[in-house]
Amino acid sequence: MRSISLSLLSLSALKLRDLDILSKSDPMAVVYAKRKDGTLEELGRTEVIMNSLNPMWIQKINVAFHFEVVQPLIFQVYDVDTKYHNVPTKTLNLKDQDFVGEANCILSEIMTLKSRSMTLKLHGRNGHGVGSLGSITVHAEETIASKMAVTMKLRCSNLDNKDMFSKSDPFLRISRIVEAGSPIPICKTEVVNNNLNPLWKPLCISMQQYVSKDNPLLIECFDFNSNGNHTLIGKLQTSIQDMEKLYTSKTGMSFVFPSSRHQAHEKILKGKLFVDQYDEKELHSFLDYISSGFELNFMVAVDFTASNGDPRNPDSLHYIDHSGRLNAYQQAIMEVGEVIQVYDYDKRFPAWGFGGKFLNNTVSHCFNLNGNAGNSEVERVQGIMAAYGAALHSVSLHGPTLFGPVINQAAEIAAQSLSSNSSKYFVLLIITDGVLTDLQETKDALVRASDLPLSILIVGVGNADFKQMEILDADNGQRLESSTGRIATRDIVQFVPMRNVHPGEVSMVQALLEELPGQFLTYMRSRDIKPLNVNVQKFHVPPDPLMT
Repeated sequence: MRSISLSLLSLSALKLRDLDILSKSDPMAVVYAKRKDGTLEELGRTEVIMNSLNPMWIQKINVAFHFEVVQPLIFQVYDVDTKYHNVPTKTLNLKDQDFVGEANCILSEIMTLKSRSMTLKLHGRNGHGVGSLGSITVHAEETIASKMAVTMKLRCSNLDNKDMFSKSDPFLRISRIVEAGSPIPICKTEVVNNNLNPLWKPLCISMQQYVSKDNPLLIECFDFNSNGNHTLIGKLQTSIQDMEKLYTSKTGMSFVFPSSRHQAHEKILKGKLFVDQYDEKELHSFLDYISSGFELNFMVAVDFTASNGDPRNPDSLHYIDHSGRLNAYQQAIMEVGEVIQVYDYDKRFPAWGFGGKFLNNTVSHCFNLNGNAGNSEVERVQGIMAAYGAALHSVSLHGPTLFGPVINQAAEIAAQSLSSNSSKYFVLLIITDGVLTDLQETKDALVRASDLPLSILIVGVGNADFKQMEILDADNGQRLESSTGRIATRDIVQFVPMRNVHPGEVSMVQALLEELPGQFLTYMRSRDIKPLNVNVQKFHVPPDPLMT
């Protein structure tokens, strides 16, 4: 029996070589597992830290620790170019970034240390020495089984002003204090501009992050500066237990500031931290829901617009190669469908096309791929593939590219399920090559659908300009707004252009599906929907490719 333990890696670096001329580097770390054949498997990426040669990354890296297997890890640090700062890190082409250095170790070497921390010197590629590049520190922790989490609403009063011509722009960074090594950052608030009495949005901290209610925490309040040199306003040491007491007693805790003359003494400040809201709750995982009987219902919509090219031409994106080589549409259907169909009990999938013209010269922006006007469902992924191939012979490519009708059709099915079965969650895969003609109508449809048990995966094929798709995928944190001014209740879209997927990096399926469990959980938690009876298990759940 194989022994497997899930671990989280926290990363920080020190004295990185500065590759920027007018400012400091903007570092990001990438972690790889080295396979037996020497190839690298990407495990994850941190966020980008602006203007810092001593970054402490918040984003943790998940890794499965196998006791009986030697698991070489490689840590690479990149300086991310300014023009990519608003691009999601998962889609960055590393060849476009400046390589700072790399380090390597064996995972078991870290796990067997008492501190579970190891500092490694960075070197050039393949071990070549090129002077001092800095160091990277890796801290590993076993994930904790408890699913408890604490939600708090924090505010401060009478903060010291660090700005000359305006008020400070404060944010909080919360770190867990460990016995050996530096505090490990676990979360931070948003920035509140020009305010010495800030109130932040509720913050959710899982027990996996804070470990225990009496584990000491360091809370630092900073004045945000765009150059990355954030100014410390004050700090304090507390714990989840102490913060609960602050909430019940309705009292505040004073910040302190290190004395420049006597490092052992700290100046007590007027500024105080208050806890205005405190809730404890159990967070169920994605697999808790799936194993209890919830299912993912798969749907697919294929672009039949003329910009794909004549399917009889080998240059067409819809060309069927009889040698067995899959075109981009077939590849997306197969790779995504084979993962999701495991979680769909009846394995019957609605399959549509859009932008196609029929023999009677009518153009449809949502037609059944199987040619059956009364039923859009096909059996298994192979049924989608067969219906797609047949439709290419009976439907002409036309246009324009409209997403609204297929999204509305999927949303209607999801809405109907609410009255009969609340244990279904729907996943619509849209595969397209083109620029949207109905961008605002699509936004309106997505905002309406954000209240439903539905996620939408979009795969871009070909070389079109997909900037509109990136707008729909709210990875920049700005939720979609409808034409009536309504804001989406949650992000339900994930977009991946196939051309941005490079060999040796995260696969198209991984990039596409990585946000799906989070979207599923956001929906369930926002409606306080709990897993079904945990003893009910409709099918065997395989090792989970979606779990993060």
